[in-house]
Amino acid sequence: MSDNTNQKKEALFSPKSMKLLANPMGKDNPITVQVLGICSVLAITVQLRTSLVMAISVVVVMGFANVIISLLRKTIPPRIRIIVMLTVIASLVILVDQVLKAFVYDVSRQLSVFVGLIITNCIIMGRLEAFALSNKPWPSFLDGVGNAAGYAWVLLAVGFFRELLGSGTLMGYQVIPNILYELGYENNGFMILPPMALITVGIIIWIHRYRDRDLIDIS
Repeated sequence: MSDNTNQKKEALFSPKSMKLLANPMGKDNPITVQVLGICSVLAITVQLRTSLVMAISVVVVMGFANVIISLLRKTIPPRIRIIVMLTVIASLVILVDQVLKAFVYDVSRQLSVFVGLIITNCIIMGRLEAFALSNKPWPSFLDGVGNAAGYAWVLLAVGFFRELLGSGTLMGYQVIPNILYELGYENNGFMILPPMALITVGIIIWIHRYRDRDLIDIS
């Protein structure tokens, strides 16, 4: 009995399964490699807090959406698969939005319509179509969480630098000491403007592709 349990655990956490989780955070990152889903990255990364909430929301929606579509994959008629996927994503997004309004209402207001736009996030739709529709629930869950985490770390990196350099704060708390301001340091107001989000994402993409230039196939 214990041998069967150990074998199941090994199967769940096999190297192949872990690659589904790890690769999207590295060489197969949906933003740095495929340049997908950057609209929210450009729009809500002025503060690290909003970036964190959006990142968690996408991880939750994408992980559960992949599992649900995987469970339904053999019953979904091909002609209406897009409608079914949109319905599943929309239902999860509504639940997430209501939770945000209940527990972090101020952040929910800052995120505004961008929580709802998770429904049209091409990363989620892409993974449902390319992976969840043809794989079992556990690999689909790992694929969803992995791709969402790959999206999330870019989101958090952009939010970190924009808030730190643009406002001198992190998560709303001042981290640059007053003595630096007294010596003449000033926050870079350009960092909180939308163009700087695009530039920051571009720099992250450039660094990532240069570092992994032998592993990434962008053809």
